[in-house]
Amino acid sequence: MPDRLILALDAGTSSSRAFVYDAQGQVRAQARRVLPVAHPRPGWVEQSPEDIWTTAIGIANQRETALVWHRATLEPIGPAIVWQCRRTAPAIAAWPAERRRETQARTGLIPDAYFSGPKIAWLLDHVPGARQRAEAGELAAGTVDSWLLARLSNAATHATDRTNASRTMLWNLQTADWDPQLAQWQNVPPQILPTVRPAAGRFALAAPEHLGAEIPVTAVAGDQQASFAALGSRQDAAAVATYGTGAFILAGAPDRATSANLLRTADAAGGILLEGGVFTAGAAVDWACNALRIAPGAAELCSLAAQTQTSAGVAFSPALAGLGAPHWNPDARASLSGLSLATRPEHIARAVLQGIAHRVAEIVQAMRAAGAQISSLRAAGGLARSDAFLQIQADALGIPVQRPAQVEATAYGAAILAAAAAGLPPLPPIRTADRFEPSPNTATATVAP
Repeated sequence: MPDRLILALDAGTSSSRAFVYDAQGQVRAQARRVLPVAHPRPGWVEQSPEDIWTTAIGIANQRETALVWHRATLEPIGPAIVWQCRRTAPAIAAWPAERRRETQARTGLIPDAYFSGPKIAWLLDHVPGARQRAEAGELAAGTVDSWLLARLSNAATHATDRTNASRTMLWNLQTADWDPQLAQWQNVPPQILPTVRPAAGRFALAAPEHLGAEIPVTAVAGDQQASFAALGSRQDAAAVATYGTGAFILAGAPDRATSANLLRTADAAGGILLEGGVFTAGAAVDWACNALRIAPGAAELCSLAAQTQTSAGVAFSPALAGLGAPHWNPDARASLSGLSLATRPEHIARAVLQGIAHRVAEIVQAMRAAGAQISSLRAAGGLARSDAFLQIQADALGIPVQRPAQVEATAYGAAILAAAAAGLPPLPPIRTADRFEPSPNTATATVAP
């Protein structure tokens, strides 16, 4: 019998990546394509649905990005509105307090332009005739996974999984279903929403013209929950931080965990996770490289930061797309302060990394205050490749940071779920490759008990 291979596809915000794994979890092949992002107005963030389709066929995906398309032709009615986009913030700010409280109680989410429901409504209201076509059942809506499943199956499948559904602000965590009251409040016709399934299971058959054969799609998960599936554990008191365009931290939610400033989100394994996000992490590094021109790319910026042990008083707040947990201030803006005639590029580079690391530390502190047991952090994603950054992160947290042997944990988590649903032997867990301890002279025990 030929080797059984698993194709895991990660449709991220900045790029789309494909990995082929063998039964031992080794990467046999991989590919990456950059995914363009447009900013037509300040605070607006868009992508082309066709770009998402032609650069990857996704299983693990950026979550809250919303799309609407024609059921029959699969033609999008407008752009994909990206999770970072703030165009719906004024509408949500006008919600009465009671609606905000009830929405958070039902969804586990803090009402914000971050989530998908208001984005879907915006498309229906701003594309001529779209709302009428939606009411007539001619349109379908969903997150990136739903769009890619529809394209893979040639419109035979309109589905999503519980991890993505839980990020729409339309799905009730308590009833595990779409909530008619939430849909009414957000002006989203329920009939355009996808069927919700467990993350591991038979979703669709990819038509032969897309992958060369009729291949089953056996797992779908939001990127952060896929990363948690690869690295997370409810038994060993470790949180998982995935550093991509943003940085997102997940930890097992205690049974009675309550927090006004953290999100509760569906786990691919069926439980509930605590989550907090830094909306611009890798994006902040890219901004520093492109706007300030202190380094040609992220790897070089991290190397530059390693040339000094101090930022020399320079401080950076990575609020380029507002502040998420635990502040939830959509109007916050990034700042770079403490500059002097003695400031050098390496000081600025280090301040950028420190700003991201301290935002992550704030979130971990809030999780522990809510009752989560966290004694270490497992890091994945692009910034996890940098020794300098992970040491800065350990110092900011005051607890060890572990780097896995495979930092592309999102794709590997999708592969783990796909293998389980296909009845294949379980893929081996990712081993820890490096461990970064807080420096005794700099650790502040920010989140120590």
